[in-house]
Amino acid sequence: MATDPSSQIPTRANSRRSSNLIHPVDVETPPVRTPSPIVYREIKHFKKWIPWLIPAFVVANIVMFIITMYVNNCPKNSVSCIADFLGRFSFQPFKENPLLGPSSATLQKMGALDVKKVVDRHQGWRLITCNWLHGGVFHLLANMLSLLVIGIRLEREFGFIRVGLLYVISGFGGSLLSALFLQSNISVGASGALFGLLGGMLSELITNWTMYANKVAAFVTLVVIIAINLAVGILPHVDNFAHIGGFLTGFFLGFVFLIRPQFGWISQRYAPSGYSSSARPKFKMYQCILWVVSLIILIVGLTLGLVMLLRGVDANDHCSWCHYLSCVPTSRWSCNTEPAYCSSTQLGSQVNITCSPSGKTTSYFLPVASSSQIQSLCSQQCR
Repeated sequence: MATDPSSQIPTRANSRRSSNLIHPVDVETPPVRTPSPIVYREIKHFKKWIPWLIPAFVVANIVMFIITMYVNNCPKNSVSCIADFLGRFSFQPFKENPLLGPSSATLQKMGALDVKKVVDRHQGWRLITCNWLHGGVFHLLANMLSLLVIGIRLEREFGFIRVGLLYVISGFGGSLLSALFLQSNISVGASGALFGLLGGMLSELITNWTMYANKVAAFVTLVVIIAINLAVGILPHVDNFAHIGGFLTGFFLGFVFLIRPQFGWISQRYAPSGYSSSARPKFKMYQCILWVVSLIILIVGLTLGLVMLLRGVDANDHCSWCHYLSCVPTSRWSCNTEPAYCSSTQLGSQVNITCSPSGKTTSYFLPVASSSQIQSLCSQQCR
């Protein structure tokens, strides 16, 4: 039977034996739409920051401790030292400073918190400078290791501005509470600022509760770090009032600085064009309430504390046992860290030193006794 040639589809054959393929020639295929590329945008509210401020804080604290030990110069200013091979960087005797560090007089010279100088001599800058000094190697290591563990995580999540403000303001709050209770002793250490970061972590855990997958692990980490620093706080040159004040300040600051928007608002904000849904608030109601209440407590608390300090109020008058939260005295050290006062007489190579508070007199054989050596012996004798 004959067929119409025009009704057939022309074809061409490949004559090569290796492939007997037949290809259509005039068939028009519809164009295939390529899917539009998916554009991924980084959500600024969950941006990962590169931490640099917290490591810089660690370096600054270490440098300040080295400078403090250089100024201390134990071999020149003391009769005996620990680790004499370190030269002028050697440490004061253990009875004088069990933390392996400088003398109280050196810490005062470098800017330790001294309430009498803050109130009577208007040296309010000591409320800030004391946060960059440390009583010894043990104190420095405990604080810096904790600062690296906590601070880097916070800076990576929230950026250097908010974490930097949290650190500095918490340190000030810790110094303020310390000054209200420690009227006679000096105080140093970054523990107040460190506990502020811990407090900020706790409040951030509360206000952003739904974002954490393992809440128990975060809680246990906080408890361990707090326990370590509280244990160090019972030693001289370190006070738990700074820990408590810094923790409370950082806790309330965390509700202000470390708040995150809820996922529903973020999904709506970054939804593709044409997608419509009911408007959702950026923050939940409880987040807003905590933000307002915390800000009010911070402003009122810090202002009231500063006014009380400048008026010379002693908080121990209202709490007779609270001083034990700062230091627990033992037979190996005393909690009186202010420079001791003694009277001395010298007959040839014999120096007689009498501790003014106790009246205890001890004789030493020193060919040439300098005033700093006498002060060091006085500090050991009166402890």
